[in-house]
Amino acid sequence: MYPVSERFLQALSGSYSPITQATLFRADGIVEQLAIIGGTVTVDRSQQSRRTCSITFADLSLIPRTAAAALATFGARLRISRGVRLGEDRELVSVGVFRVDSISGDIDTGPVTFTGKSLESFIADDRFTAPYRASGTAVGAITALIQRSAPGSAIDSARAVDAPIGPRSYDVEGDPWAAVTEIGTTIGCEVYCDADGVFVVAPLPDIATTTPVWTIAAGHGGAYIQANRGMSTEGVRNGWLVRGENTESNVAPVSALVVDNDPGSPTYWSGPFGRRPGFYTSPTITTTAAATAAGTLKLRASVAPNATADISTLPNPALEPGDVIRVVYPDGTRELHQVHSFPIDLGVGAPMALQTISAKEGA
Repeated sequence: MYPVSERFLQALSGSYSPITQATLFRADGIVEQLAIIGGTVTVDRSQQSRRTCSITFADLSLIPRTAAAALATFGARLRISRGVRLGEDRELVSVGVFRVDSISGDIDTGPVTFTGKSLESFIADDRFTAPYRASGTAVGAITALIQRSAPGSAIDSARAVDAPIGPRSYDVEGDPWAAVTEIGTTIGCEVYCDADGVFVVAPLPDIATTTPVWTIAAGHGGAYIQANRGMSTEGVRNGWLVRGENTESNVAPVSALVVDNDPGSPTYWSGPFGRRPGFYTSPTITTTAAATAAGTLKLRASVAPNATADISTLPNPALEPGDVIRVVYPDGTRELHQVHSFPIDLGVGAPMALQTISAKEGA
């Protein structure tokens, strides 16, 4: 979760005035503060660009109608923040930094709508125009791919355990972000752009061991509104066989089978759920440790969807996909959930519809 004060979290289920802020970083170097009149930021862990936005403004001069204005728009970035005002105090959190992809609106009456994607889009769209070779360590290779398309980008790999990768060649027209994702998997990490526009290399938090960042409780003073709970076996894998073979590195093929070995889990590998393995192969994997790390990431992500929930709650713009939250239902039942996706309304503060994956009872 984005760092916030305890007072911020307490205010979410009380009385406060929501506030928004938009900062436009134009390609010509000019920085503008814009007044938001509405819109939505959508955050979704399953998408290549984790964050997308559609924001409306009243200022008609934002519609580019000259060549100079268009040049200032192409390559522009937009930072959106959301927060609370408590008396004279205010606290804002960033909800995304976006590449501006479109600007449109009625030139006489407005409003003006900006749409954009988070900064993974810069890397994904910069497809290889010549064969590309990745080598060295995973974090080093990821950094090189990101800096190739977005020089000077901040990269946070503090939670990653770096390791060498097998040399990997990518073809012309290949997707560099797919390469980043593949290399991150080698060390058991996801790679994504956070709300501050920082590229993060980190493992998916384990719901069984991670401290929840927020409690959504029913009753007086709680943020809970309503929830739908479900379970499905579609797409669930309770084991992953990961293999690596790289002839260029002159090492023997490696493999590792990582399974759900918790007898108390509904997807226990040796339980009544049965065995439902998934398979993954990459030449970047050259050690058993790397195969195990990749299998652990794959397993954690593919076991989680067996339990899902749609939770309607008072909005919390500080949440991140992968966050572990505690839900206390009206009957007193307590569960841990892992955040998967949610919209952030930039209007008066409509309820937030959280989609979660994975649940742990009795938390």
